[in-house]
Amino acid sequence: MRLYEHEAKQIFSQYDIQIPKQIAVIEKIEDLEELSIDFPIMIKAMVLIGGRGKAGGIKKAETIEEAKQIIKEMLELTIHGYPIEKILLEKTVTIANEIYLAITTDPATFDIVLVTSAKGGIDIEEVAKTEPEEIFKKFLKHNEKSLPSEIGKEAVEFLLRKNQELKSVTEKLQRTIDRLYSAFQGAEAKICEINPLIVTKDNEIIAADAKFVIDDNSLYRQTPLLKSIEINPESKRHDVSEQTQYEAKAYQIGFPFLDLLANPENFKKDEEKLYVGLVPGGAGYGIFSIDEIVNVGNRYFDGKVVPINFMDSGGGPSISKVADMFHLLMDHPATDLIITSRFGGISSCDVFIQGLIMSLRDRFIAKKRMIPVFGRMVGTDLAAAKAFLEKAKRETPDPLEDLHIVVGNQKIMADVIKDGIEYGFKAKKQNIGLEGD
Repeated sequence: MRLYEHEAKQIFSQYDIQIPKQIAVIEKIEDLEELSIDFPIMIKAMVLIGGRGKAGGIKKAETIEEAKQIIKEMLELTIHGYPIEKILLEKTVTIANEIYLAITTDPATFDIVLVTSAKGGIDIEEVAKTEPEEIFKKFLKHNEKSLPSEIGKEAVEFLLRKNQELKSVTEKLQRTIDRLYSAFQGAEAKICEINPLIVTKDNEIIAADAKFVIDDNSLYRQTPLLKSIEINPESKRHDVSEQTQYEAKAYQIGFPFLDLLANPENFKKDEEKLYVGLVPGGAGYGIFSIDEIVNVGNRYFDGKVVPINFMDSGGGPSISKVADMFHLLMDHPATDLIITSRFGGISSCDVFIQGLIMSLRDRFIAKKRMIPVFGRMVGTDLAAAKAFLEKAKRETPDPLEDLHIVVGNQKIMADVIKDGIEYGFKAKKQNIGLEGD
């Protein structure tokens, strides 16, 4: 569960981490009339997504007239597809220096990680990529309940080496790091991040921003904390902070989709590997498909096969939604091959094959990128699906040249996957499936 910024800052306050003066959270311009505001103020869109600043979701207002105009524009804005329904108003703070500070969990090892940098207030991922020496990262392998003093001291010494101006706030920095770690552990969080952590001209340290994600598995234990910030403990709230553009697009269309590759928008392929997109028949089979792709890849292809996504069509998807699922993967820059399977129960094989063929025909006409598709369909409406597929191949053979669908149970799915991967490697080598134009 990800918290909105104003909720996260309430927890920070409970752990004595200083925050800017909170004025109000409003939902409409008229709410300003009820407030006594000492300008200038910061106006911040409350959305569970990163990149607000670049998208126009964080602005400064010097007057009430300017505030009204900003709020009006902001309430009409969407950020990465998410509408703005609430806006945080808070006092501005004077900035002398900006620091990045986070406590998070390594997804591979589940170790706690302390990360900090004297280059706060900017894209920390870009800093890590271009100036890794500017990032302090320390792994805590024993899930300590309190931050070991030597680690906090090491982090502060790193910051002082990078920026001598921070010497005047050495003790305050140490306390803030300790308190953020305590908040992380106390709330059973997955990440607590402050970017920027501001050092003011008066040598105060203030959390100007706040990202706080609580582990869903711990929510039942965090009922008192959640109630203290007026959150229903039974509510569900997805963390969309790190959504890729493909995950966001799938969300808008209306089906679950997860990228398994980091930074897929700028992903660089290993040309020795085959990257496989998956359009399964359901969530359970989607998870199985990921494992089976890896299993077949390890067994027959020297571990050079990489599944790139999880996807679920849900029960009874429409023809257009099925088509959109295939469009999404064919637009994905990593995809070399698509493996699909339809065990028609709630979902119809006929609807599935119509949606798949619709996507291929549309892409062929538009001269868009075409990807080989291998799969199998069994179950509800299979006879109608088979008839539609055969008719479509007779009528429009060119768009369906690289569509390979096994109808019925004469071949197990593991063999379909193996055949598809073999073909995928050959197709990649021969540059089959390039842009239509």
